[in-house]
Amino acid sequence: MKLDLKLTACRAITMDPARPAAHTIGIWQGRVAGLDEQVEDLPAAETVDLGNAVVLPGFIDAHTHLAWNGRRTIDITGLTAVTQILDRLANAPGTGWIEASGYDRRIMDRLLTALDLDRISDGRPVYVADLSGHACVVNSLVLKQLPEITSDGWLTENEQLAARTLRLPYSLDEITAELHASARQVLSEGVTMCAEAGIGAGLIASSPLEAAAYQRAQLPIRVQLMVSAHVLHDVAADPSDGIPRAIDLGLHTGFGSDVLSIGALKLWTDGGMMARTAALSEPYLGSDNAGRLAESEEFLRAAIIDGHHAGWQLAIHAIGDRAIDVTLDAVQEAQRQRPRTDARHRIEHCGLVRPGQLSRIASLGMVPVVQPTFLWSYGDDYSEIMGETRAPWMYRGRSFLDHGITVAGSSDRPVADGAPLRAIEFMARRRSSSGRAIGPDEAITVEEAIHAYTLGSAYACRKEHVLGSLTPGKLADLVVLGDDPRTSDAIAEIPVLATMVGGSFSFQRAS
Repeated sequence: MKLDLKLTACRAITMDPARPAAHTIGIWQGRVAGLDEQVEDLPAAETVDLGNAVVLPGFIDAHTHLAWNGRRTIDITGLTAVTQILDRLANAPGTGWIEASGYDRRIMDRLLTALDLDRISDGRPVYVADLSGHACVVNSLVLKQLPEITSDGWLTENEQLAARTLRLPYSLDEITAELHASARQVLSEGVTMCAEAGIGAGLIASSPLEAAAYQRAQLPIRVQLMVSAHVLHDVAADPSDGIPRAIDLGLHTGFGSDVLSIGALKLWTDGGMMARTAALSEPYLGSDNAGRLAESEEFLRAAIIDGHHAGWQLAIHAIGDRAIDVTLDAVQEAQRQRPRTDARHRIEHCGLVRPGQLSRIASLGMVPVVQPTFLWSYGDDYSEIMGETRAPWMYRGRSFLDHGITVAGSSDRPVADGAPLRAIEFMARRRSSSGRAIGPDEAITVEEAIHAYTLGSAYACRKEHVLGSLTPGKLADLVVLGDDPRTSDAIAEIPVLATMVGGSFSFQRAS
């Protein structure tokens, strides 16, 4: 046997307990052929000396937004004055919609309004997306097309969706370009697979034809598509199938290949902490606002049960603890009606988990798909609005693992920094960007954090049989690092030297 590639002189952290470390990796036909003595004596078409660099399985981002991240809107991130925003939006190129992203009303000198945007719109519709993705500010021209909504321009959740729908769809050419821009970025951070969290309809969707853009793009990373539950519709299936709603042809989780596949069905039960719309059992500290559910409990329950009956793995957005209650109740009922032993339903974000909810998550076999970097970026604010008692419950780590719950790592890019190494550092250190300790008892080991971004995310995406560890027979996706995260004092600063997908280097840092 002649290998296609042999990687030598490396320090591989395989994430495979049967062989946790290796110094030589053999690759053949896009897969790991063997490690160390299994391949050392085999010839290879090419041998690459990695100079004692550290090698990990490729990182898997189990919840991200590639098209949104790559979208070419006017960036207003970090601007704190309304006049600064208006100056940046004035004389926007083109003739159609003026679109901006990165608005953060928490840091503004005053709140941006529709009347402000009218001053620079020149008769064009204006849509300014909140950093959270759960809110926006629009001008009066947009509001006039939404006569049922009374607002000063600030819209959240379903009202935001109504405004966004006026702008849709983006063209397949636009989406394809956005995907390629994001793919280049994630590869430079060691990410080899992404789960796109909601296509076809809903808050983050770009087009009803969105999957076609992914087929057209032929990206250099692996992608799994979460289909928005908004596209489920009544189907005239045989009654014995027990499937009242589905997507066309009955497609569901698992269709596709290891390059591009259909993943979970994406559902939303609440909003987000940044926009103060995550549904809580008790109000945000110092207010009478407890957020709100995305729809009625009856509506959400029916959608979850129908998706379960149709054979989907479910990816249920639930940030607040009340939303998690609704999620757990509905999944429990779905499993009672039609037991599925390995449904592997997911809770996207799982942001505020009361102690009593942990055992229910474990008993239902659900997978929290967390975004640790939220607390690195916004943890000071989140801690203030949750208060001393609830702050340690946010985006848990240790408590999940101690209950036998598999944790999957993700970014929700572009809502926060998408680099996995940044997230891994937070999971182990539990300190925000200001140095504030946030739930320090939830800290986990660096290796456990790496597991979340490799095998944990592979498990959440039902790909652990082919991804997540450097195991012979698995796909040869890996990342080459300049230092060992387990011993580094600055994990987030470790350089990504190269990223390999399917046995080929898709990214190599210039020397």
